[in-house]
Amino acid sequence: MRQEDTERILRRRWVHSHEEDTDKEMVFRPAAYEFPPSRGRRSFELMPDGALLEGRIGPTDRPLETQGTWELQDDRLVLRRGPLEAPRRMRIASVDDDQLIVEK
Repeated sequence: MRQEDTERILRRRWVHSHEEDTDKEMVFRPAAYEFPPSRGRRSFELMPDGALLEGRIGPTDRPLETQGTWELQDDRLVLRRGPLEAPRRMRIASVDDDQLIVEK
């Protein structure tokens, strides 16, 4: 798949579908996917302008959101939350409109 096509598919909110994870891969689904009940889920939204909105479970079980930037470097999705944090690099195993799979 061309990088432009991959970037187009990635531009949305992805939610961690931990029930589908394997020992070696993490699975993310679009936010509209009908997930089974869960105490909370991590997510990230990749905007067309390179902005990132990342959601996670906070210490009081309320969702927390942080902002950052993202980019696609070959087959790696690079998420940056700020200058003091190391970027999170995820190798994309596969991606389509219904599922994003990254290596752990």
